[in-house]
Amino acid sequence: MTEIDAIPSRRDVVRLVGGIAGCAAIGATAPALASPATLRNAGDIRMIKLVNPHTGDRLSTVYWVEGEYIPEVFAQIDHVMRDWRNDAVHRISPNVIDIMSAAHRLLDTSEPYTVFSGYRSRQTNAMLRRNSRAVAENSYHTRGMAADLHLSSRSVRQMARAATQLSSGGVGSYSRSNFVHMDCGPVRTWGA
Repeated sequence: MTEIDAIPSRRDVVRLVGGIAGCAAIGATAPALASPATLRNAGDIRMIKLVNPHTGDRLSTVYWVEGEYIPEVFAQIDHVMRDWRNDAVHRISPNVIDIMSAAHRLLDTSEPYTVFSGYRSRQTNAMLRRNSRAVAENSYHTRGMAADLHLSSRSVRQMARAATQLSSGGVGSYSRSNFVHMDCGPVRTWGA
């Protein structure tokens, strides 16, 4: 179990921005999402709060400051959102983190997302697919581009509505299982 509380002070943010300038010069940052709705709702300082119930890992961190992603923080995000069944870690797309962060801001809650599923190895995805027709063969989870999320303070419908408002990817509602799928693939919705 890992608990990471990486909410920097104002002084730390200023220091981070200086360090980020150096990272940007060597191309260590990822491109921003094109969706104006996502960018508008994400803010100048973007945060993400996650808890993984399978591993006990927790993360509360700033991952983007003044137009730049913080590369070191993504290693922590990748770890928390890893395939818990086989401990496989994969790079999580900054785009899906932006979608999650912007939806979280719209939901106006301080509760961290419970991550039921982030990255899934192809082996895990194949196993899940054998047990459920709801698992896509070429799932965005296998590319680090999706997350299945829960908030106890918000309904599946509220979460799906917030994510859908962003028009930035796929949003699946799984009311029976009490989670919302968010991905950075094509804009589409499904479920009830």
